Amino acid sequence: MDYEKSLNSTICNVKPSGIRKFFDIAAEMDNVISLSVGEPDFKTPWHIREAGIDSLHMGKTWYTPNRGLTELRKEISKYYKRRFSLEYDPLKQILVTVGGSESIDVAIRCLVNSGDEVIIPQPAFVCYEPLTEMAGGVPVVVNTKVEDQFRLTPEELEDAITDKTRVLILPYPNNPTGGIMERDDLEKIAKIIIKHDLMVISDEIYAELTYTKDKHISIASIDGMAERTVIINGFSKAYAMTGWRLGYALGPQEIISQMTKLHQFCIMSAPTTAQYAAIEALRNGDDDIENMKKEYEMRKRYIVGSFEKLGLSCFEPMGAFYCFPCIKSTGLSSDEFCTRLIESKHVAVVPGNAFGESGEGFIRVSYCNSLKNIQEAMHRIAEFLQELKDEG
Repeated sequence: MDYEKSLNSTICNVKPSGIRKFFDIAAEMDNVISLSVGEPDFKTPWHIREAGIDSLHMGKTWYTPNRGLTELRKEISKYYKRRFSLEYDPLKQILVTVGGSESIDVAIRCLVNSGDEVIIPQPAFVCYEPLTEMAGGVPVVVNTKVEDQFRLTPEELEDAITDKTRVLILPYPNNPTGGIMERDDLEKIAKIIIKHDLMVISDEIYAELTYTKDKHISIASIDGMAERTVIINGFSKAYAMTGWRLGYALGPQEIISQMTKLHQFCIMSAPTTAQYAAIEALRNGDDDIENMKKEYEMRKRYIVGSFEKLGLSCFEPMGAFYCFPCIKSTGLSSDEFCTRLIESKHVAVVPGNAFGESGEGFIRVSYCNSLKNIQEAMHRIAEFLQELKDEG
Protein backbone atom coordinates (compact mmCIF):
# COMPACT_ATOMS: atom_id res chain seq x y z
CA MET A 1 0.00 0.00 0.00
CA ASP A 2 1.24 3.51 -0.83
CA TYR A 3 0.91 5.25 2.55
CA GLU A 4 2.12 8.58 1.16
CA LYS A 5 -1.33 9.02 -0.36
CA SER A 6 -2.96 8.49 3.02
CA LEU A 7 -0.70 10.53 5.25
CA ASN A 8 -0.88 14.26 5.92
CA SER A 9 1.95 15.82 3.92
CA THR A 10 2.47 18.65 6.42
CA ILE A 11 3.07 16.18 9.25
CA CYS A 12 5.33 14.04 7.08
CA ASN A 13 7.51 17.00 6.20
CA VAL A 14 8.14 17.97 9.83
CA LYS A 15 11.58 16.90 11.02
CA PRO A 16 11.81 14.82 14.22
CA SER A 17 13.26 16.42 17.34
CA GLY A 18 17.04 16.79 17.31
CA ILE A 19 17.07 16.42 21.09
CA ARG A 20 15.84 12.84 21.13
CA LYS A 21 18.49 11.55 18.72
CA PHE A 22 21.32 11.77 21.25
CA PHE A 23 19.09 10.69 24.12
CA ASP A 24 18.26 7.51 22.16
CA ILE A 25 21.92 6.87 21.36
CA ALA A 26 22.80 7.26 25.03
CA ALA A 27 20.09 4.78 26.01
CA GLU A 28 21.86 2.07 23.99
CA MET A 29 25.32 2.62 25.52
CA ASP A 30 26.94 1.69 28.82
CA ASN A 31 28.63 4.11 31.20
CA VAL A 32 27.01 7.14 29.58
CA ILE A 33 26.66 10.45 31.39
CA SER A 34 23.70 12.24 29.87
CA LEU A 35 23.66 16.02 29.97
CA SER A 36 21.17 16.04 27.12
CA VAL A 37 17.63 15.95 28.47
CA GLY A 38 15.84 18.88 30.08
CA GLU A 39 14.39 16.97 33.00
CA PRO A 40 15.07 17.65 36.69
CA ASP A 41 17.11 14.87 38.28
CA PHE A 42 15.21 15.38 41.53
CA LYS A 43 12.27 13.22 42.49
CA THR A 44 8.93 14.96 42.89
CA PRO A 45 8.91 16.15 46.54
CA TRP A 46 7.30 13.60 48.82
CA HIS A 47 4.45 15.79 50.08
CA ILE A 48 3.37 16.36 46.45
CA ARG A 49 3.54 12.64 45.64
CA GLU A 50 1.61 11.90 48.82
CA ALA A 51 -1.20 14.25 47.76
CA GLY A 52 -1.54 12.33 44.51
CA ILE A 53 -1.49 9.00 46.33
CA ASP A 54 -4.11 10.21 48.82
CA SER A 55 -6.40 11.23 45.97
CA LEU A 56 -6.21 7.66 44.64
CA HIS A 57 -6.89 6.20 48.08
CA MET A 58 -9.98 8.40 48.29
CA GLY A 59 -11.18 7.15 44.90
CA LYS A 60 -10.83 10.47 43.11
CA THR A 61 -10.38 8.86 39.72
CA TRP A 62 -13.12 10.49 37.61
CA TYR A 63 -12.83 13.05 34.84
CA THR A 64 -12.40 16.58 36.08
CA PRO A 65 -14.06 19.59 34.42
CA ASN A 66 -12.57 20.29 30.99
CA ARG A 67 -10.82 23.41 32.28
CA GLY A 68 -9.37 21.50 35.24
CA LEU A 69 -10.38 21.22 38.87
CA THR A 70 -11.82 24.50 40.11
CA GLU A 71 -9.71 24.15 43.25
CA LEU A 72 -6.55 23.86 41.15
CA ARG A 73 -7.43 26.84 38.96
CA LYS A 74 -7.99 28.92 42.08
CA GLU A 75 -4.55 27.93 43.36
CA ILE A 76 -2.96 28.80 40.00
CA SER A 77 -4.65 32.19 40.18
CA LYS A 78 -3.34 32.78 43.71
CA TYR A 79 0.13 31.61 42.70
CA TYR A 80 0.43 34.02 39.76
CA LYS A 81 -0.78 36.90 41.91
CA ARG A 82 1.60 35.98 44.74
CA ARG A 83 4.69 35.27 42.63
CA PHE A 84 4.27 37.53 39.59
CA SER A 85 1.66 40.16 40.59
CA LEU A 86 -0.78 39.11 37.86
CA GLU A 87 -4.50 38.48 38.33
CA TYR A 88 -6.49 35.89 36.41
CA ASP A 89 -10.08 34.79 36.95
CA PRO A 90 -9.87 31.07 37.80
CA LEU A 91 -13.29 30.41 36.30
CA LYS A 92 -12.78 32.15 32.96
CA GLN A 93 -9.10 32.81 32.27
CA ILE A 94 -7.26 29.60 33.18
CA LEU A 95 -7.07 26.24 31.38
CA VAL A 96 -5.31 23.16 32.80
CA THR A 97 -3.66 21.01 30.12
CA VAL A 98 -1.60 17.88 29.59
CA GLY A 99 1.77 19.51 30.13
CA GLY A 100 2.84 22.92 28.93
CA SER A 101 3.31 21.33 25.51
CA GLU A 102 -0.42 20.91 25.00
CA SER A 103 -0.99 24.52 26.04
CA ILE A 104 1.49 25.70 23.41
CA ASP A 105 -0.12 23.55 20.71
CA VAL A 106 -3.67 24.62 21.56
CA ALA A 107 -2.71 28.30 21.82
CA ILE A 108 -1.03 28.27 18.41
CA ARG A 109 -3.94 26.47 16.77
CA CYS A 110 -6.44 28.92 18.24
CA LEU A 111 -4.48 32.06 17.31
CA VAL A 112 -3.11 31.12 13.88
CA ASN A 113 -5.06 30.95 10.63
CA SER A 114 -3.68 29.47 7.42
CA GLY A 115 -0.92 31.70 6.05
CA ASP A 116 -0.50 33.76 9.23
CA GLU A 117 3.09 34.48 10.18
CA VAL A 118 4.41 33.60 13.63
CA ILE A 119 7.66 35.17 14.83
CA ILE A 120 9.91 32.73 16.70
CA PRO A 121 13.17 33.94 18.31
CA GLN A 122 15.82 31.24 18.08
CA PRO A 123 17.68 29.35 19.46
CA ALA A 124 14.51 28.06 21.10
CA PHE A 125 12.74 24.90 22.17
CA VAL A 126 12.09 22.60 19.25
CA CYS A 127 8.28 22.54 19.23
CA TYR A 128 7.31 26.09 18.20
CA GLU A 129 8.26 25.90 14.54
CA PRO A 130 6.67 22.50 13.71
CA LEU A 131 3.51 23.28 15.69
CA THR A 132 3.14 26.52 13.73
CA GLU A 133 3.54 24.63 10.46
CA MET A 134 1.05 21.96 11.50
CA ALA A 135 -1.47 24.71 12.31
CA GLY A 136 -1.08 26.09 8.79
CA GLY A 137 0.99 29.07 9.89
CA VAL A 138 4.30 30.33 8.57
CA PRO A 139 7.22 30.41 11.04
CA VAL A 140 9.38 33.53 10.80
CA VAL A 141 12.65 32.91 12.60
CA VAL A 142 14.56 35.71 14.30
CA ASN A 143 18.11 34.66 15.10
CA THR A 144 19.12 36.09 18.48
CA LYS A 145 22.81 36.62 19.21
CA VAL A 146 25.14 35.82 22.07
CA GLU A 147 26.41 39.42 22.07
CA ASP A 148 22.82 40.48 22.90
CA GLN A 149 22.66 37.79 25.60
CA PHE A 150 20.22 35.94 23.29
CA ARG A 151 17.52 38.54 23.98
CA LEU A 152 14.99 39.59 21.35
CA THR A 153 15.81 43.19 20.49
CA PRO A 154 13.17 45.71 19.38
CA GLU A 155 15.06 46.24 16.12
CA GLU A 156 15.01 42.51 15.31
CA LEU A 157 11.32 42.30 16.11
CA GLU A 158 10.39 45.32 14.00
CA ASP A 159 12.38 44.02 11.04
CA ALA A 160 10.58 40.65 11.14
CA ILE A 161 7.03 42.03 11.13
CA THR A 162 4.98 42.07 7.92
CA ASP A 163 1.30 42.62 7.20
CA LYS A 164 0.83 38.85 7.71
CA THR A 165 2.34 38.73 11.19
CA ARG A 166 -0.17 37.69 13.85
CA VAL A 167 1.72 36.11 16.76
CA LEU A 168 5.03 36.43 18.58
CA ILE A 169 6.26 33.46 20.60
CA LEU A 170 8.32 34.64 23.56
CA PRO A 171 10.39 31.73 24.95
CA TYR A 172 11.97 33.20 28.11
CA PRO A 173 13.66 32.09 30.32
CA ASN A 174 15.11 30.39 27.30
CA ASN A 175 15.79 26.77 26.47
CA PRO A 176 18.58 26.18 25.33
CA THR A 177 20.56 29.36 26.06
CA GLY A 178 19.47 30.30 29.58
CA GLY A 179 18.80 33.84 28.36
CA ILE A 180 16.09 36.01 29.92
CA MET A 181 14.18 39.18 29.11
CA GLU A 182 14.19 41.87 31.81
CA ARG A 183 11.53 44.53 32.33
CA ASP A 184 13.30 47.13 30.21
CA ASP A 185 13.61 44.64 27.33
CA LEU A 186 9.94 43.74 27.56
CA GLU A 187 8.78 47.36 27.68
CA LYS A 188 10.66 48.10 24.47
CA ILE A 189 9.20 45.21 22.49
CA ALA A 190 5.72 45.75 24.01
CA LYS A 191 5.48 49.09 22.21
CA ILE A 192 6.10 47.34 18.90
CA ILE A 193 3.67 44.53 19.69
CA ILE A 194 0.89 47.00 20.50
CA LYS A 195 1.73 49.16 17.49
CA HIS A 196 1.29 46.18 15.13
CA ASP A 197 -1.64 44.65 17.05
CA LEU A 198 0.05 41.28 17.65
CA MET A 199 -0.72 38.47 20.06
CA VAL A 200 1.98 36.92 22.26
CA ILE A 201 2.39 33.35 23.44
CA SER A 202 4.74 33.67 26.42
CA ASP A 203 6.27 30.33 27.39
CA GLU A 204 7.17 30.77 31.06
CA ILE A 205 7.78 27.15 32.04
CA TYR A 206 11.18 28.13 33.52
CA ALA A 207 9.87 31.25 35.29
CA GLU A 208 10.84 29.98 38.75
CA LEU A 209 14.35 29.12 37.60
CA THR A 210 15.62 32.68 37.20
CA TYR A 211 19.00 33.38 38.79
CA THR A 212 19.09 37.18 38.76
CA LYS A 213 18.32 39.24 41.88
CA ASP A 214 14.89 40.10 40.44
CA LYS A 215 12.16 37.53 39.88
CA HIS A 216 10.96 36.59 36.44
CA ILE A 217 8.94 39.35 34.78
CA SER A 218 6.06 38.28 32.58
CA ILE A 219 5.32 40.40 29.53
CA ALA A 220 1.67 40.26 30.61
CA SER A 221 2.60 42.60 33.49
CA ILE A 222 3.64 45.36 31.05
CA ASP A 223 0.96 48.01 30.41
CA GLY A 224 -1.39 47.01 27.60
CA MET A 225 -0.03 43.47 27.29
CA ALA A 226 -2.30 41.30 29.48
CA GLU A 227 -5.11 41.56 26.92
CA ARG A 228 -2.87 40.30 24.12
CA THR A 229 -0.83 37.63 25.95
CA VAL A 230 -1.39 33.92 26.54
CA ILE A 231 0.95 32.68 29.28
CA ILE A 232 2.11 29.06 29.19
CA ASN A 233 3.39 27.40 32.36
CA GLY A 234 3.32 24.10 34.18
CA PHE A 235 4.70 21.91 36.94
CA SER A 236 7.42 19.90 35.19
CA LYS A 237 10.47 22.09 35.72
CA ALA A 238 9.83 24.00 38.95
CA TYR A 239 8.42 21.07 40.93
CA ALA A 240 10.24 18.15 39.24
CA MET A 241 6.91 16.79 37.97
CA THR A 242 7.74 15.92 34.36
CA GLY A 243 6.01 12.53 34.38
CA TRP A 244 2.80 13.91 35.86
CA ARG A 245 2.13 15.73 32.56
CA LEU A 246 0.42 18.86 33.81
CA GLY A 247 0.53 22.41 32.52
CA TYR A 248 -1.75 25.40 32.15
CA ALA A 249 -2.52 28.49 30.13
CA LEU A 250 -3.61 31.92 31.34
CA GLY A 251 -5.04 34.64 29.16
CA PRO A 252 -8.04 36.67 28.04
CA GLN A 253 -11.38 34.95 28.52
CA GLU A 254 -12.18 35.09 24.80
CA ILE A 255 -9.03 33.14 23.92
CA ILE A 256 -9.09 30.69 26.82
CA SER A 257 -12.68 29.75 25.98
CA GLN A 258 -11.64 28.77 22.44
CA MET A 259 -8.58 26.92 23.73
CA THR A 260 -10.86 25.06 26.16
CA LYS A 261 -13.10 24.02 23.27
CA LEU A 262 -10.16 22.54 21.36
CA HIS A 263 -8.81 20.90 24.53
CA GLN A 264 -12.29 19.48 25.18
CA PHE A 265 -12.44 17.69 21.86
CA CYS A 266 -8.86 16.42 21.63
CA ILE A 267 -8.04 15.67 25.29
CA MET A 268 -11.20 15.99 27.48
CA SER A 269 -9.32 16.78 30.69
CA ALA A 270 -5.85 16.60 32.22
CA PRO A 271 -4.91 13.68 34.52
CA THR A 272 -6.97 13.78 37.69
CA THR A 273 -4.31 12.45 40.07
CA ALA A 274 -1.77 14.96 38.78
CA GLN A 275 -4.19 17.82 39.41
CA TYR A 276 -4.57 16.92 43.09
CA ALA A 277 -0.78 16.68 43.42
CA ALA A 278 -0.44 20.09 41.75
CA ILE A 279 -2.75 21.70 44.29
CA GLU A 280 -0.35 20.61 47.02
CA ALA A 281 2.64 21.84 45.00
CA LEU A 282 1.20 25.32 44.66
CA ARG A 283 0.14 25.54 48.29
CA ASN A 284 3.26 24.20 49.94
CA GLY A 285 6.00 23.90 47.33
CA ASP A 286 7.83 27.23 47.54
CA ASP A 287 10.63 25.80 49.68
CA ASP A 288 11.06 22.89 47.25
CA ILE A 289 11.56 25.35 44.41
CA GLU A 290 14.17 27.30 46.34
CA ASN A 291 16.10 24.19 47.39
CA MET A 292 16.28 22.82 43.85
CA LYS A 293 17.11 26.25 42.46
CA LYS A 294 20.08 26.61 44.83
CA GLU A 295 21.41 23.26 43.68
CA TYR A 296 21.02 24.20 40.01
CA GLU A 297 22.77 27.50 40.63
CA MET A 298 25.74 25.78 42.25
CA ARG A 299 26.02 23.33 39.34
CA LYS A 300 25.69 26.18 36.86
CA ARG A 301 28.65 28.05 38.37
CA TYR A 302 30.77 24.92 38.24
CA ILE A 303 29.93 23.90 34.69
CA VAL A 304 30.22 27.38 33.16
CA GLY A 305 33.54 27.92 34.93
CA SER A 306 34.76 24.54 33.70
CA PHE A 307 33.99 25.33 30.06
CA GLU A 308 35.73 28.68 30.36
CA LYS A 309 38.85 26.96 31.79
CA LEU A 310 38.79 24.57 28.83
CA GLY A 311 38.85 27.51 26.45
CA LEU A 312 35.24 27.27 25.29
CA SER A 313 33.44 30.58 25.79
CA CYS A 314 30.15 30.06 27.58
CA PHE A 315 27.33 32.56 27.98
CA GLU A 316 26.33 32.88 31.64
CA PRO A 317 22.79 31.46 31.80
CA MET A 318 20.38 33.58 33.82
CA GLY A 319 17.47 31.16 33.70
CA ALA A 320 16.42 27.53 33.10
CA PHE A 321 18.99 24.74 33.69
CA TYR A 322 21.15 24.70 30.58
CA CYS A 323 24.38 26.27 29.44
CA PHE A 324 25.19 26.92 25.79
CA PRO A 325 28.96 26.86 25.23
CA CYS A 326 30.45 27.83 21.87
CA ILE A 327 32.45 25.03 20.19
CA LYS A 328 33.39 26.87 16.99
CA SER A 329 37.06 26.94 18.02
CA THR A 330 37.21 23.14 17.66
CA GLY A 331 36.54 23.33 13.94
CA LEU A 332 33.71 20.81 14.29
CA SER A 333 30.06 21.36 13.52
CA SER A 334 27.62 20.98 16.40
CA ASP A 335 26.51 17.56 15.13
CA GLU A 336 30.09 16.36 14.63
CA PHE A 337 31.11 17.51 18.09
CA CYS A 338 28.20 15.78 19.82
CA THR A 339 28.50 12.58 17.79
CA ARG A 340 32.23 12.21 18.38
CA LEU A 341 31.88 13.11 22.07
CA ILE A 342 29.27 10.46 22.79
CA GLU A 343 31.06 7.83 20.71
CA SER A 344 34.51 8.38 22.21
CA LYS A 345 33.74 9.59 25.74
CA HIS A 346 30.16 8.45 26.38
CA VAL A 347 28.95 11.95 27.27
CA ALA A 348 25.65 13.02 25.73
CA VAL A 349 24.93 16.67 24.95
CA VAL A 350 22.70 18.22 22.27
CA PRO A 351 23.81 20.05 19.11
CA GLY A 352 22.91 23.73 19.21
CA ASN A 353 21.40 23.57 15.73
CA ALA A 354 18.65 21.30 17.06
CA PHE A 355 17.19 24.58 18.36
CA GLY A 356 17.49 26.47 15.09
CA GLU A 357 20.26 27.27 12.64
CA SER A 358 21.48 30.13 14.83
CA GLY A 359 22.48 27.45 17.34
CA GLU A 360 25.11 26.04 14.97
CA GLY A 361 28.53 26.24 16.59
CA PHE A 362 27.08 25.72 20.08
CA ILE A 363 26.03 22.75 22.20
CA ARG A 364 23.33 22.56 24.85
CA VAL A 365 24.51 21.10 28.13
CA SER A 366 21.93 20.37 30.81
CA TYR A 367 23.00 20.52 34.43
CA CYS A 368 20.15 18.29 35.53
CA ASN A 369 22.54 15.72 36.90
CA SER A 370 24.49 15.20 40.10
CA LEU A 371 27.58 17.32 40.65
CA LYS A 372 29.62 14.12 40.77
CA ASN A 373 28.41 13.11 37.30
CA ILE A 374 28.89 16.63 35.96
CA GLN A 375 32.46 16.67 37.24
CA GLU A 376 33.17 13.34 35.55
CA ALA A 377 31.52 14.54 32.32
CA MET A 378 33.69 17.66 32.31
CA HIS A 379 36.79 15.52 32.87
CA ARG A 380 35.84 13.44 29.81
CA ILE A 381 35.13 16.56 27.76
CA ALA A 382 38.57 17.90 28.71
CA GLU A 383 40.14 14.66 27.44
CA PHE A 384 38.10 14.92 24.25
CA LEU A 385 39.22 18.48 23.59
CA GLN A 386 42.85 17.54 24.18
CA GLU A 387 42.56 14.67 21.72
CA LEU A 388 41.14 17.07 19.13
CA LYS A 389 44.14 19.34 19.63
CA ASP A 390 46.51 16.41 19.30
CA GLU A 391 44.83 15.48 16.01
CA GLY A 392 45.47 18.98 14.71
